[in-house]
Amino acid sequence: MNQPLAGYAPAPVTARMENHGDHMLKVAMQTGNDLYARVGSMVAYEGFVQYEPSPSAVRQIAKDWVTGEGAPLMKCTGDGLLYLADYGANVVVVNLDGDGISVNATNLLAFDAHLSWGVERVKGLAKFAGQGLWNTRISGQGWVALTSRGTPIVVDCGGGEDETYVDPDALVAWSPNLRVKGKRSFKAQSLIGRGSGEAYQMAFSGQGVVVVQPSEDSTDRLRIRG
Repeated sequence: MNQPLAGYAPAPVTARMENHGDHMLKVAMQTGNDLYARVGSMVAYEGFVQYEPSPSAVRQIAKDWVTGEGAPLMKCTGDGLLYLADYGANVVVVNLDGDGISVNATNLLAFDAHLSWGVERVKGLAKFAGQGLWNTRISGQGWVALTSRGTPIVVDCGGGEDETYVDPDALVAWSPNLRVKGKRSFKAQSLIGRGSGEAYQMAFSGQGVVVVQPSEDSTDRLRIRG
């Protein structure tokens, strides 16, 4: 029996975070190098790993998630290998090197606990969608794991004045230094997005990248309110 299953065995550890296949994250846990992960994402572990749901640091920052954008997080500590997944979604691993990333909370799977993070309102969108859009910004030196409903595309905005337009319901993450603004589209409302009413896009420009998934989140993140 072992021989037919050999191809699915875990590979040797080469990094703090890495993919095991397209849909699972493998994290090398070490004492003192804690991890925040989405509640319910643990599918297996080896060694000694403990979990603390809704730790105090998360509860404090979660007060900013006034729009329901927040993802429940748990703190993972210990030594061993930890495997995480989110209902078969693709997993994307990012190694921050002193820079940052702005993440849709529904696409946030895990990140190093020592990274700086917080919830922030995306500037320039409130007039298009009532309360606007809230995202989780993570920065520093360390690892972040994202999920995508299908294989994502990473669009390089090129650093010029040309804008990249994204359906907000398909947006996963972007470089926080990009300029962001909203755009209404009346004529394209039957072609762009799956919500009713006016169609909206988010326009990105500047130096950085945008991560887009090939599936529109059913939460309808950017819509008319009131």
